[in-house]
Amino acid sequence: MKQESLETKLIAKDAADRTSSRFKASTHVHYNRDHTESSCLATDASTLQLKTNFEVMLKLSSFSIFLFVFALCGEIKSNLLPGRDVCGKQTEDRIYGGIQTGIAEFPWMALLGITSNRTGDAFYICGGALINRRYILTAAHCAVEDITIVRLGEHDVDKKRDCEDDTPGLEDCSDDPIDVGIEKKIPHKDYDDETHVHDIALLRLKKEVNYTNYVTPICLPLTSELKNQKYEGTTLTTAGWGVTEKGYTSGVKLKVDLSVVPNSNCTEIYKKYDLPIEDSHICAGGEEGKDSCQGDSGGPLMLRDRVKDEENFIAVGVVSFGYGCGIKGVPGVYARVTDYREWIAKNIEP
Repeated sequence: MKQESLETKLIAKDAADRTSSRFKASTHVHYNRDHTESSCLATDASTLQLKTNFEVMLKLSSFSIFLFVFALCGEIKSNLLPGRDVCGKQTEDRIYGGIQTGIAEFPWMALLGITSNRTGDAFYICGGALINRRYILTAAHCAVEDITIVRLGEHDVDKKRDCEDDTPGLEDCSDDPIDVGIEKKIPHKDYDDETHVHDIALLRLKKEVNYTNYVTPICLPLTSELKNQKYEGTTLTTAGWGVTEKGYTSGVKLKVDLSVVPNSNCTEIYKKYDLPIEDSHICAGGEEGKDSCQGDSGGPLMLRDRVKDEENFIAVGVVSFGYGCGIKGVPGVYARVTDYREWIAKNIEP
């Protein structure tokens, strides 16, 4: 990192002091979701420039300015993450207690597998979500396992080809799924396998994947508006190939809607199991027979976000842990993605 001049440092300090005073006076931040060129931030390939309402322009290293923008605007922008015109969209509107998805539903869903040395076949143990052409978002407790392969574009693992209508001449079938090797596993450095805190990870794929109707990234909660929501009482969706109410892993991708439970309630429930609930957790479910289960670990908890003729799915949680499966009054626990936006942005590369 190039050493900053004394003048730049003084400007930065002055800006920070003014910002601190401004925030003490009022915590309201104006944000227009339809404004594609943020008034806070303009970027080019080498430098990020910050324009504040008090007309101070800083020209610092991208990392320093990134942290400053994060504090000021609560919004993260990265040219390595897809925009809402690409992410979180599906061409189809059609788990435990869940119902079967359509073949083009949730096209960001990934299966994470261990390859057998003897047969070469993959045994899938976790889920995840594609967030750009090169990265999968998943749970840290999945990334520390010996996973070697990521499958994308899958619907039914027991079929060679997925079709919703196989009537001759009227076939409605998906593309073949794709298998991609893992180049690098990036579990959160502070992940604790006993308390399940910071249970989040990234997987860097060995190659870029092409987007199709069946392979598309999910959006991340990058805006200040999405970051500041607690989602309590909101109905969210999770999906996966995990343990069903019949006691075995589903061959078909399933989905289930779950309501978000306040963390205060969740804390009281999990006290009896000696498991802490942190602000970086989000709890959902607790309805009998509806839950995400073992094989769904690492999969996304999704918000269907509708704004001005636009609908996108946003990953607001990552399946982490729970007590039992589908037990009445016991919600599942997820890593709260809004608490890890900065960590994600810092750990992805071109």
